Amino acid sequence: MLINEEIRDREVRVIGADGAQLGIMPTRKALELAEEAELDLVKIVPGAVPPVCKLMDYDKHRFEQAKKEREMRKNQKVISLKEVQLSATIEENDVAIKAKNAIRFLQDGDKVKVSIRFRGRQIAHSDIGMKVMQDFVERVKDVCTVERRPMIEGRNMLMILAPKAEKAGKADKAVKQPKPEQA
Repeated sequence: MLINEEIRDREVRVIGADGAQLGIMPTRKALELAEEAELDLVKIVPGAVPPVCKLMDYDKHRFEQAKKEREMRKNQKVISLKEVQLSATIEENDVAIKAKNAIRFLQDGDKVKVSIRFRGRQIAHSDIGMKVMQDFVERVKDVCTVERRPMIEGRNMLMILAPKAEKAGKADKAVKQPKPEQA
C-alpha cells in the first residue's frame, strides 16, 4: 500500500476516516486534508480510475491486520501425514497393532500413509499385498475414508487414509434432546 507522499497520481477519489465519500480531488489537497486530521492518506484501490485513497491511521491499521493474521494462524489446524508400514507376509497380531496405531493417528486428525514394500520375488504377487491393504482398511473403516486407493509405485504399494469428517448433526441432536426426568 502506498501512503502519503508515495502516491504519485494527479488526482484521487478520497474516502474520509468515517467512510464518507469526500469526492475526487488533486493529490496535494488530499494530503493537506490528511495532515489537518493528523491521519495518513492510504491508496487502497490502485487499479481504479481515479485511484481510491482513504484517510486512516496507517500504523493502527497495520497493527490490526497483523493481529488478525496471528489469530487466524492460531486457529488453523495443521494436518500431518503419519506412515504405517506393512509387509506382504505380515502376521495377524502385527496388523492389529498397526491398525490400532493408525486409528489413534486418525482420531488425532492426521492423515495416514499405509505402505507395503515388496522384497525380492514378492512383487510378482502384488495381489497378496492388495489383500493385506483391504484387510487393513476393513479394520479402520469406522474412523477413516480412503483418500487414495492402493497403487503400486515401483516396489511399494501405497494408500492414503484421511480421518472421517465429524457430522455436526449428531452433536447438535445430543445437546438439544432433553434428559428424561427421574421420579
